[in-house]
Amino acid sequence: MKEILMQTYTIALPIILGYIVWLLQNQKKSRDANSRGTMLLLRVQLIEYHSKYTKRGNIPSYAYENFNEMYGAYHDLGGNGMVTHMKEEIDQLHFNKNEESE
Repeated sequence: MKEILMQTYTIALPIILGYIVWLLQNQKKSRDANSRGTMLLLRVQLIEYHSKYTKRGNIPSYAYENFNEMYGAYHDLGGNGMVTHMKEEIDQLHFNKNEESE
């Protein structure tokens, strides 16, 4: 009886471990795709903010705060490059005194 259990164990264990590895690999692919998609959506929004507020020459404080939070998340996901340059330009804008006007 003990021998049968050991044989079953030695056959089942690699199969179960292989299945677990396969599941983890699929989860990683899904997480990577979600991270990439999130990063791309953040980049689009950051570009829109940059375009809008550099054209105006000023930025409301709430938009500046949103931009910085989005930039932080974008940077944490591995984004950089042109958006870093855009952040530097946004940092140089003056705050809009009348934040109600869009």
